[in-house]
Order: sequence, then structure tokens, then C-alpha cells
Amino acid sequence: MQGSPSAGETLAAFVATTSWVDLPDAAKRQTKRALLNFIGCALGASADPAIGAAVEVLADVSGPPQAGLIGRHERFDMLSASTINAIAGNFFDFDDTHLATVIHPAAPVAPVALALTERFGASGSDLLMALALGIEVACRIGNAVSPAHYTRGWHITATCGVFGAAAAAARLLGLGPEAGAHALGIAATESAGLVENLTTAAKNVGVGNAARNGILAARMAQAGFAAAPLAIEGPLGWARAAGDVPDLERMLGGLGADWEVGANTFKPYPSGIVLHAVADACLALLAAHHIDVSAIMSVTVAGDALLLARGDRVVSTERDARVSIQHTAAAALLTGRAGLAEYAPAMAADPAVATLRARVRPVLDAALPKGAARVEIALADGRVLTETVLHARGSLTAPMSDEEIAAKVAALAQASSVPVDIEAVIDTVWRLDELEDAGALCRLVSGGRP
Repeated sequence: MQGSPSAGETLAAFVATTSWVDLPDAAKRQTKRALLNFIGCALGASADPAIGAAVEVLADVSGPPQAGLIGRHERFDMLSASTINAIAGNFFDFDDTHLATVIHPAAPVAPVALALTERFGASGSDLLMALALGIEVACRIGNAVSPAHYTRGWHITATCGVFGAAAAAARLLGLGPEAGAHALGIAATESAGLVENLTTAAKNVGVGNAARNGILAARMAQAGFAAAPLAIEGPLGWARAAGDVPDLERMLGGLGADWEVGANTFKPYPSGIVLHAVADACLALLAAHHIDVSAIMSVTVAGDALLLARGDRVVSTERDARVSIQHTAAAALLTGRAGLAEYAPAMAADPAVATLRARVRPVLDAALPKGAARVEIALADGRVLTETVLHARGSLTAPMSDEEIAAKVAALAQASSVPVDIEAVIDTVWRLDELEDAGALCRLVSGGRP
């Protein structure tokens, strides 16, 4: 083509030509952490009735068995397997987060890498490279349209995740730059997902579709289907249809030098990332002051506009609870924890939690940075206890260690629908780039032997 390459052409060339050896060691480590964290999240959700329902629905329309499910014994065609695994990985809001865009990048991308590895075979470094590239493409495209895209109501994990899924699929299918660009252009027309559905299972369906559609986009491009060169950034392309004029410098600047996987974070709590500083502050106050919860008159939670927009909500279900300032503060103060049990249906419906939730008041403090929170607890004796958290546990400034992520994954694996040798899974992920057959990992996460 004449003139400067389009965004899709630039990204596709990068996907087709970059090697695992080109990644800095820190990016390689972060890619392994993203894969391990994703596997743990999917294992933890694998026995949930909603995942069982997805299995039942897709069993009716699935093709020949080509790939396994994480934490389950069933096998499906690669499109259906990637859909279910993506839904499971995103299900408990415990997955990784690229805070600049609020994309959870592994959920729509890792299932694609696993399914195609099972279907066609791949080495460990091939699988990891596909994941790293998929995360890179999803987050860079997300950078270019943030924050207006999310503000308009597009669920960015799904809408940008499909580009990452297509990139990962293109890499593992061996697509060259031209076909890879068509795959990204086809993905642009498959992009969907709504913030309005954030507190329902429809959100997870959107993420599942991103994985499925990414494979479909790459396979269609492989078969000769074409997309417009400017499908992403053109006057009538995806970015402008779903937001404003894209920032191409944020999308393409520093490509190959600055890896977005390095800006990925991992959650210590199964809730919206903006709520983590709230949980940290409440738990710190409880530990420092041994608060008698019955003496709490009010709890004021201050944060930026994003915290209030995403977290100030009435709680009717456990899904509401996972993205609620009021519930996060109340459950943490009542139990001294902020784990899966604190966001379960029983806790969301608990009268004592509901009573304390009613005493929690979110307020705007524009001076607080994104991701920060201040909690003030007024007690019956007149004291006011205050804790400010600028950098939540799990953030880039206070990241979870490899050992903490492994412990999180091991705990989540206890809820797996089938027994999984989690120690073998963890060990295999850490040394995956040494393995010629990444299928060993795929077999392990489905409860089999390597």
C-alpha cells in the first residue's frame, strides 16, 4: 500500500516479526505472572453454576473436541473452549488489570493461546509470546481511546480484548503482516461489550466473545477474508465509532521498547480494582485500632471521580457487591478480610453487612489520585479514625510478589471442578519457555497429566 502504514498494518507487522528473545526479562516475567494468575482465576470459577450453564449451552452448538476447559473435564471445539475459559477467568473480578485503561487483558487473550496450542501445537515460548503480544495489542489500542471509550459505556476488556485475542491467534497461526492486519481489521467489526452490564453475567459473556471472535478473525484472515486498511482508526472506523479521534502516538509510540505487560497489575482482592485502596484502608484501620464495629456511626470513603462512578451503588446481588464501595468497606470492617467469601451471595445478603453498608458514604475528593482512597470512621465515643491509601496493594507501586500470586492461585485451585496438581501447574508456568510442548500445561489445567 502507498503512504504510511495503518495502525493495523503496524501492529500486525510487530506481531509477526517480534521474537521471545526480544522481550526484556521483566516483560517475560510479567507474561508468566499474567498466565498463572489467569489460570488461578479460571480454576476458582470452574465449578460455579454459571460456568456449568455456559458449558451446557455451548455443548449444544460445539464442534469436535479440540481443546480442554480449565478446571473441568469437558472438551470443546477451540472457539467454544476459549469462550468458556475467558468467561471463567473474568468471572470473579479477580483477574489482572492494566490500570491505565482498566483492561483485564489476560482473560480474552490467554484462552486463545491455550486453545490454539492444544489444537495445533506450540512450544512454551510460542504460547507465552502470543500472550505477550495479545496483551500488548489490546492495551495499546485501549491507550489510544482511553478514557473516552470507557466513559461512553464500552466495556474495554471486551472491546479491546478482541484485538488482543486476534493478535495472539494470528501469531500462533503463523499469519504474516498482511493477513495479520486483516485479522485486526476483522476484529474491529466484532468488538462489543457494555459497561451497563458490569454487574451481570452479560459482562463475562462479552469477554468470552472477545476470545472467540479473536480466533474467528484470525482464521477468517487466514482463509483470505480482508478488512479495510483503516478499520481501526479511519474516519468511519472502530475508534471513532466507539469514541473520539484515537491517539495514535499512545497506540504505536515506543512499540517494541515499552511493553504494556509491564504496566499490568494483579489483584489481592476479587473486586473492582478501584476498590482495592478502600479495602486496604479499612483493613489497616481495623488492625491498628481494634474497632468495635457496633460503635461505628458512619464511614466516609473519599476518592476520585472514577472510584465514585464505578463504585457508588446499591447492592442487591454479589455482583453488585464486587463493584461497591459500600459493600467493600462494610465487609472488610466486619470480617477483617476481603476475599471471595466477603463477596459471596451470603455476605451480600447478610443483614449485618447491609446495616453497615447503609452507614458508608462515598464522597468526591478530586485531589486524590486515581486508585487512591481515604476512609474516615466516626465512632460513638466521638473519635474519628482516618487512613489514606495512595497506592493499593497489588498496584505497580506495591505489586504482589511471585510467591503471593502463586499462593493466590493455589487457594483458588481448591475450588476447581476437577482435581488439579496445582504445584505442577505453577512450576510449569514458571519454566514454560523451556518446554518444547506447551500442551503439557493445557493437560495439567484440565486435571490431566503433563
